[in-house]
Amino acid sequence: MKVAGLFAGIGGFELGLASAGHEAVLLCDIDPLAQKVLKTRFSCEIFSDVREVSVSSGIDLVTAGFPCQDLSQVGTGQGIDGTKSGIVRHLFSILEHQPVPWVLLENVPFMLRLCRGQAIRYLVQKLERLGYDWVYRVIDSHAFGLPQRRRRVFLLASLTADPRPILLSGDCKPRNKREMQLSGKACGFYWTEGNRGLGWAVDAVPPLKGGSNFGIVSAPAIMLPNGDVVLPDIRDGERLQGFSTNWTEPASDHGGRIGDRWRLVGNAVNVRVSAWLGNRLNACDEEYDDSNDEQLDMHQPWPSAAWGVNRRRGISLVSDWPMTRCSLPLVEFLKYSNSPLSYRATTGFKNRLASSRLRVDEKFISCLERHAQNMKQK
Repeated sequence: MKVAGLFAGIGGFELGLASAGHEAVLLCDIDPLAQKVLKTRFSCEIFSDVREVSVSSGIDLVTAGFPCQDLSQVGTGQGIDGTKSGIVRHLFSILEHQPVPWVLLENVPFMLRLCRGQAIRYLVQKLERLGYDWVYRVIDSHAFGLPQRRRRVFLLASLTADPRPILLSGDCKPRNKREMQLSGKACGFYWTEGNRGLGWAVDAVPPLKGGSNFGIVSAPAIMLPNGDVVLPDIRDGERLQGFSTNWTEPASDHGGRIGDRWRLVGNAVNVRVSAWLGNRLNACDEEYDDSNDEQLDMHQPWPSAAWGVNRRRGISLVSDWPMTRCSLPLVEFLKYSNSPLSYRATTGFKNRLASSRLRVDEKFISCLERHAQNMKQK
């Protein structure tokens, strides 16, 4: 397929799709540093403003990992009408002028709950009015052999085929339990949290993200099996998203700092999930059996997977793991030297945790205290 990527970031969608034979012919992102990465890594036309983009009749697929700031759990909470996430409306303006056979969107799963699912309701209703059949599914990148627990909504729509067999294919039970387990495993968490949650992940890191409650961008912290608390190298951050090492280095060459590179990586679409989607698009002639699916009521809570085809809407009970690909333990996956979490960051997190109502393992608190003491003495 010929692909036009809107809100392309650093090209996670397009890089994964390319591994399945699809070709990006147009990319657009407003971020100057993201543009530097795109111009270095892709040979196609690059736009900076989605309002200036028009697609030709030769485009087969439009991708859009549109901004999540107004839809995420730690975002503004403004919903799909917010100034950031609401820019997706320009996608529908493009499709109104030039229908494209396939559309693929990505965003955070909290949008299914925020404002009683206003965002997903808006998206599917706009697609239906344009004549598209659609399907969405929450997918976790952890299923694809990467030690990152990253759940995202992928919404696929088509004018020419039933999109359900593409996105609802495969259903595997997650390997790892998510309760707190310290013995013998590295555990990831966000040191910038501590008031309402931890983002805790066993033998994995929590979802890499482009911001925090502090308004700063940082790598997640990792508590190693020996109790040390470290921050991974940005090159391992790129690998956790499925990119090759130093994929975002062009941003540094043009004034970007390490924090900027973490932001770009945190906002990116996971490459391995995109590659799976690209291969599934190559098998779009399969059929989907909906005999066990229940009817979708748009006024009820939105499920983690649903569809709308031939003026019918249904709920799919598939999990967020389409496959199970073996991955290295987090400690073994990390390839580059890490840096210790500072004394100030450790004590700040520990103090927020102590004043919160969060319940955590006492071993975790002990490890934090020991790490803070070690850092204080350095």
